[in-house]
Amino acid sequence: MSNTPATLFDKVWDSHVVRKIADGPDVLFIDRHFIHEVTSPVAFLGLESRKLKVMFPEKTFATADHNTPTINQHLPVQDPLSANQLKALEVNAAKYGISHWGLGNPKNGIVHVVGPENGITLPGMTIVCGDSHTSTHGAFGAIAFGIGTSEVEMVLSSQCIMQPKPKKMRISVDGVLGKGITPKDVVLFIISRLTAAGATGYFVEFAGEVFGNMSMEGRMTVCNMSIEMGARGGMIAPDETTFNYIKGREKAPAGAAWDKALAYWKTLKTEEGAVFDKEYRFAAADIEPMITYGTNPGMGIGITKNIPLADAAGGSKSTYEKSLDYMGFHENEAMLGKKVDYVFIGSCTNGRIEDFRAFASIVKNRKKAEGVTAWIVPGSHIVEQQIKEEGILDILTAAGFQLRQPGCSACLAMNDDKIPAGKYAVSTSNRNFEGRQGPGARTMLASPLVAAAAAVTGVVTDPRTLLVD
Repeated sequence: MSNTPATLFDKVWDSHVVRKIADGPDVLFIDRHFIHEVTSPVAFLGLESRKLKVMFPEKTFATADHNTPTINQHLPVQDPLSANQLKALEVNAAKYGISHWGLGNPKNGIVHVVGPENGITLPGMTIVCGDSHTSTHGAFGAIAFGIGTSEVEMVLSSQCIMQPKPKKMRISVDGVLGKGITPKDVVLFIISRLTAAGATGYFVEFAGEVFGNMSMEGRMTVCNMSIEMGARGGMIAPDETTFNYIKGREKAPAGAAWDKALAYWKTLKTEEGAVFDKEYRFAAADIEPMITYGTNPGMGIGITKNIPLADAAGGSKSTYEKSLDYMGFHENEAMLGKKVDYVFIGSCTNGRIEDFRAFASIVKNRKKAEGVTAWIVPGSHIVEQQIKEEGILDILTAAGFQLRQPGCSACLAMNDDKIPAGKYAVSTSNRNFEGRQGPGARTMLASPLVAAAAAVTGVVTDPRTLLVD
């Protein structure tokens, strides 16, 4: 056995290698497989055509989220493609004995929200899903990443996947975050420094004081967006915050099994002297509320800053100018005061209870700005229930907002919640690509606090000016 100090990533990856292929990928065993209605139908057709079964149906979990409407979920889904995909998921799950949380199920919600809140996501696991933001689950000290449709079929039929082992990167942020600075700001800051391709080929471990002090909801936000800097995934070592979050959840270990699991989970940390292929260090004091101004998540700045000049931004000048042209913005303009038409809070990035608490802290005793359309979308029915129980719904209603039903909603244009062409949206989701939230939609990524500030003022506003001490 090697005495070389191991990273958290190495410990989890190496313990799941079934076979190493010389000069090729590793065959990796998968502990948890999440599926939804968009990427699974073709995989199931593949199984059928090859007359294969699902090897371990109890390790696969299905939920409907991408195509689901966020109002009137009790009515038949109107869009024929969405309705067909939702039905296919239901039929396939029943056929192969897979747990299925469809529309109307009290456990239904966004796949990367319901996994952790039901105790399905646990430290030290390998977790995959036909969805790029599977990296969310890395917040628990798991190796989690998105896979393609053919790989979904591979996991269903063999519970294994072939993957080359990524390189390792550690990103440390030390110090204490200032007032109004959220986990979303931390990760948008990191991506703005590394660029949208800065971690390509790497699996990232987030370390340091800032992540150690973060809630599990915050850690999930950070790991969710690790892929927006090109990384294969992101992870954070489990600690007491992690264990306290998991304990007592429905599918978490209990009794003697809990004690055994906990003993193992406590070993899941990077050892002193372990070597990473690349390291970055940042200071919490350098981070302010962030907002994006362009068409990839790396095009972000502190909210009080001006849009950079093309020469300072790096990369291709023509691509930069094209991005600003799409957004209707110009170099050296201030982001503060820019008009906002839509505000969206939700998605697998910011659809958890902590996000709605933050949003409510700004809108309390204020009113929704005239001319702003706000979509307030919980990540699951459990979050929806918490919003009601904690009195957040009362705050939202008094301010003129309506709560919608769970789903991916306006994160991507796969359901009815689409931003119209040319309109500006402050969005708490994860991508601001051209057309991501609807053809011609213009997206500014931000935290729930920045979204709330925009929702009550109608323009891009520094939330720190609205926070009550």
